[in-house]
Amino acid sequence: MRWWNGLCVLAMLAPAAAAEPLRPYVVEGDAIARSLTGRPGDADNGRRLVMDRHRSLCVLCHAAPLPDPHLQGTLAPTLAGAGSRLSEGQIRLRVVDMKRLLPDSIMPAYYRTDGLARVAASFRDRPILTAEEIEDVVAFLVTLKE
Repeated sequence: MRWWNGLCVLAMLAPAAAAEPLRPYVVEGDAIARSLTGRPGDADNGRRLVMDRHRSLCVLCHAAPLPDPHLQGTLAPTLAGAGSRLSEGQIRLRVVDMKRLLPDSIMPAYYRTDGLARVAASFRDRPILTAEEIEDVVAFLVTLKE
């Protein structure tokens, strides 16, 4: 187990497949308007990723309209209604690298490899999620309307 900002986080995340170069993206204001892959993600796979406590950790901190609400976190804003509150591009930037918006955020940068501290050896030089997985998570989160 690791302690991070007062939270106990199990080091059980499965790193992304073999490291591939990060795909370039452009931040415009508080958003990344264009898909990292050039195509829409798979919302069903995004839902599975958000629910996966070992792969993405989303529900460790966030509550969401998903099964097992008693296993979901309350440290971060609820994901319910995320697609109503934020644009697709705003969601994408928050998943890619929330620290660009809130440097003190406890949310990990899911698609960044440089300038990070205390990175487990299995994650060095590779993002937590692939570009395709980022797009899948974005595709799911935009469906969460109030």
